[in-house]
Amino acid sequence: MSLRTVTATRYVTPLREGGSLPAIVEGDDDGLYVLKFRGAGQGPKALIAELICAELARTVDLPVPEVVFMQLDAELARTEPDPEIQDLIRASAGLNLALDYLPGALAMDPVAHRPGATLASAVVWLDALVSNVDRTVRNTNLLMWHRRLWLIDHGAALYFHHAWDGALERAGQPFARIAEHVLLPWASELAAADARLAPQLTRERIEIILAAVPDEWLPPEPLFADAAAERRAYVDYLTRRLQAPRAFAAEAARAHAAHL
Repeated sequence: MSLRTVTATRYVTPLREGGSLPAIVEGDDDGLYVLKFRGAGQGPKALIAELICAELARTVDLPVPEVVFMQLDAELARTEPDPEIQDLIRASAGLNLALDYLPGALAMDPVAHRPGATLASAVVWLDALVSNVDRTVRNTNLLMWHRRLWLIDHGAALYFHHAWDGALERAGQPFARIAEHVLLPWASELAAADARLAPQLTRERIEIILAAVPDEWLPPEPLFADAAAERRAYVDYLTRRLQAPRAFAAEAARAHAAHL
């Protein structure tokens, strides 16, 4: 798997609804992107979660904007009047992550937009797998663009990697907060989604995704000898989580039944 690398040439505008202050920027390919800053919020771990979850979603044919690496020059801060933005750009100089900007996209409204059962079940299943706490009615992190639902903002998922000690032993645990998922009411095909999607996420595929994570986003961790060992831990965690019987899938099905 090879992600394109784009260089940011112009800071366009901040997206202040995001807690980590992402921004719309222009790239050297003349495209517009939503830039996720390495120097913001949870730091590079949020970028790692964004990359892994987006590529897992892409593997199972869920719609996500293109993810690219983005080089950011600290000099861009000189043209910004806001000191907070200046500091963020300087702290994020180097390699960051960005998603293709979807112009005119609207936030998914669960009252106006009702996805089909197959799509809703697949999204709920994936979010249960990656422990995504950020796809609720309060903050759907779903966009409607060209009459299609798109998945965005996965930086809060995979929260196990903020505390690696004991994480692998907990890999098989269910994800109780899936009960808060905005698409849960329509996820009536979770058993079919589990049977269809799990075989696609092989260890080999997960290894390919993790190989794309840059070394510089994997700072030294006490439990790992090097970045390669940390990558293997991500692969081990996700592989164990996908082993049958999958408690996260069973918990999602239970939550859907309780919602009826």
